[in-house]
Amino acid sequence: MLDVEGTVAPISLVYEQLFPYARRHLLEFLREHAGEPEADADFALLLGENLSETASDVPRFSRFEHLDQAYAYLIWLMDRDRKSTALKSLQGRVWKRGFEAGELVGTLFPDVPEALAQWSETATVAIYSSGSVEAQRLLFRYSSAGDLTGLITAYFDTRVGAKREARSYRAIAGELGVEPAEILFFSDVVAELDAAREAGCLTRLVVRDGNAAVGEGHGHLIADSLFEIG
Repeated sequence: MLDVEGTVAPISLVYEQLFPYARRHLLEFLREHAGEPEADADFALLLGENLSETASDVPRFSRFEHLDQAYAYLIWLMDRDRKSTALKSLQGRVWKRGFEAGELVGTLFPDVPEALAQWSETATVAIYSSGSVEAQRLLFRYSSAGDLTGLITAYFDTRVGAKREARSYRAIAGELGVEPAEILFFSDVVAELDAAREAGCLTRLVVRDGNAAVGEGHGHLIADSLFEIG
């Protein structure tokens, strides 16, 4: 099972391409799709998250018609890199248009396509990211190596649970129909790997160019390639 940002795709893809694209197009998307069931469901979830905020500087809105204020809240969330399920879902819908129009490409590390091809012959390949399932599928469908979605069996996002909570990995194991010990999870974030290990999963700390430095003593085996699973 693979994390995305910093594991299969460079962090620069997210911060230099995907996030700026979302900033430019989110308000336009809200205006164009207001009243559509899927967009309204995301908006309702966003409203619920906004109501639960306790920070004094959070932008407030109270109705679906308050699109400018909702957009301000989305930017507030992005500025803080919050793992908001509503934000991630809306971002995924915006990115869909960008990928389909050829304005975005899912840049992957060079070892990823071959590793997925080899693994998929004998194992189940799954993705677990804070980005929405829709965004994950887009990344692999419109990847720099072509459409790789046929190599991936399952996708999970924060709707299954937060990535730094052990129960999320137990829930994923249940959905996959395996024991946690049968899952090998690759991520560049120690806190995520700690949660996976607590749940009983095997782990690998992925070290890539551009990733944040990691201190010693974390106890996870290190991999600077997806082929290092021994």
